[in-house]
Amino acid sequence: MKIAIGSDHGGVGLKEAVKEHLEKKGYEVKDFGTYTRESCDYPDISRAVAFSVVKKESDLGILVCGTGIGIGIAANKVKGIRAALCHDTFSAHASREHNNANILTMGERVIGQALALDIVDTFLGAKFEGGRHQNRIDKITRLEEENADVEEEN
Repeated sequence: MKIAIGSDHGGVGLKEAVKEHLEKKGYEVKDFGTYTRESCDYPDISRAVAFSVVKKESDLGILVCGTGIGIGIAANKVKGIRAALCHDTFSAHASREHNNANILTMGERVIGQALALDIVDTFLGAKFEGGRHQNRIDKITRLEEENADVEEEN
């Protein structure tokens, strides 16, 4: 499985720990940066990871910033992305099973490294259930289409 990973300066420490954890488990990891604590703009990192996922260059993505909020908001602007902010394993599991989330977001300033690695393992190990949940994903996709129509009108 190929995982796209990225962070801003507020999440680079946790991103590096997650990357190392994934590589030890045999995942192929594509790191889209950042690589230092020097200030950078998280939308740029979100875009790179999200495009890797929607273009199917990566199976899933993981994004980290200080809170996990901003980087996820930016990722969710990309058509086809369902980024889920998870700071517990229940949410990580449910985000995959029910929402077919394709990007996990976390906040380095919010959770510790050990919990974050458990969340990553849970997220990657869970599978979309389909069924009644597929109808909801289809509605999300229609919302994306409706939004595209609104943008074209302006």
